[in-house]
Amino acid sequence: MSKPSSSIGKISLSIGITSLIVSSFFAGKKIADKNMSATDILKKVKKQFKKEGPIEGSWIESSLINYRNFAFETAAYKGGISRYEDNELVTYEFLADAKTGTVLKISRV
Repeated sequence: MSKPSSSIGKISLSIGITSLIVSSFFAGKKIADKNMSATDILKKVKKQFKKEGPIEGSWIESSLINYRNFAFETAAYKGGISRYEDNELVTYEFLADAKTGTVLKISRV
């Protein structure tokens, strides 16, 4: 009579392990697909700019845009940084990857 209860235990254990694997997969996928906030990306970009000197102003749009460069396509945030260079206010606009915060494109305006 102990055999039926041990097979039920093995089935329950198998179901539990399978459920754990499936839920871990989806939880990992959800984390990987999550975008950084616009505020966090702006902080990251400002930190890099501050290495070269003080910043006068900055901004970032909170809505995402699609950025495509050849076969590469990703969601991005658009923003800007202003600072003085040689006593002249200079503005830069940038596009930053929404998942990593990496600057994809930067241009002096």
